[in-house]
Amino acid sequence: MVEQETGTKTHKERQGVVVSKSGNKSIVVVVEERRRHVRYDKVMWRSSKFHVHDEKNEAKVGDRVRITECRPISRLKRWRLLGAAS
Repeated sequence: MVEQETGTKTHKERQGVVVSKSGNKSIVVVVEERRRHVRYDKVMWRSSKFHVHDEKNEAKVGDRVRITECRPISRLKRWRLLGAAS
């Protein structure tokens, strides 16, 4: 039996800190995650930078924000700003 799709896609969401305001309607967000190493059982920090589209230019450096995945907007921007993280 084949299941029917509902037509809605789930997009990844992340929380991070704005580290740079790189031009008009663009920000750079660093997302840090903590993981335990499988073999050595040591807690390791891993960080990733995301170029994010900020339509209203509302985010400032140092703000904690939520971002979501979206269609490609430019060469590097594949994420969109949702707003401030609570």
